[in-house]
Amino acid sequence: MVAIAHMGILSFCSCYPCLPSPRSFNKRTTFAMAAMSDDPVREWILSEGKATQITKISPIGGGCINLASRYDTDAGSFFVKTNRGIGPSMFEGESLGLGAMYETRTIRVPRPFKVGALPTGGSYIIMEFIEFGISRGDQSVLGRKLAEMHKAGKSSKGFGFDVDNTIGSTPQINTWTSDWIKFYAEHRLGYQLKLALDQYGDSTIYQRGQKLMNNLAPLFEDIVIEPCLLHGDLWSGNISSDKNGEPVILDPACYYGHNEAEFGMSWCAGFGGSFYKSYFEVMPKQPGFEKRRDLYMLYHYLNHYNLFGSGYRSSALSIIDDYLRMLKV
Repeated sequence: MVAIAHMGILSFCSCYPCLPSPRSFNKRTTFAMAAMSDDPVREWILSEGKATQITKISPIGGGCINLASRYDTDAGSFFVKTNRGIGPSMFEGESLGLGAMYETRTIRVPRPFKVGALPTGGSYIIMEFIEFGISRGDQSVLGRKLAEMHKAGKSSKGFGFDVDNTIGSTPQINTWTSDWIKFYAEHRLGYQLKLALDQYGDSTIYQRGQKLMNNLAPLFEDIVIEPCLLHGDLWSGNISSDKNGEPVILDPACYYGHNEAEFGMSWCAGFGGSFYKSYFEVMPKQPGFEKRRDLYMLYHYLNHYNLFGSGYRSSALSIIDDYLRMLKV
């Protein structure tokens, strides 16, 4: 097996604590795992990973909640993240997202190999280690490859994902929904607005946001929305390139949604004209794209408000008010 490896630019989703996992392991399960192996990472690498020896383990900086390490072996290298305080569900969400993107055979992502519980508590994920290049790569290639992923990754279940995951450290609800407007209103905007109300008592942004949620339909007239596989958190920290200059995306918050929602973090991604030109050559621009652009940014501004505080409130509220004026509600 060729294990090509992954050097860790870790996004802010690795730097802020997630809420406790809804899944846990009872004492009997933990004891059984500990009896089987005190080091399940090492055990997997030396069995299913096809290595006969681990030659070096090197810590990789960048995260403040997950510990990241590079495992060098005689079968190649592996990238391992561990978390001593959270069960496997967080890494399971990441693994399923990476796996879904990997299966499209379009843009390069670290291939996930194994997720599990640590015998003393916590969890781990083992994945492909990708040696990064010196730049973020060619924007036109990134745009084309991303569009190819959106075109290839479709779902017959509707909008959502098989598991809930996290956006930063905020829970992201991915309940399957047949209608995109309903999904985006309830599980994206609505969840963040309720969080702002609960966390800050911000009834102003909550009430205005609710009014917008109930009046989104005119922004989606005359278009067909297919559920496309989205990375979900595509900002500059989650974009790199390999040693050959091919784009690499990592640390996803995947779900199936309107392809335009992928650009919701564009204010923090640095996408240029060549990126969009290449993207739209594969996935043609739909009528009203410009009108919906800020709507998809709103989700991420609200999330930043909930994660980092009032510095993002004015941007989120301004977007809401602009739409209320545009829609005359």
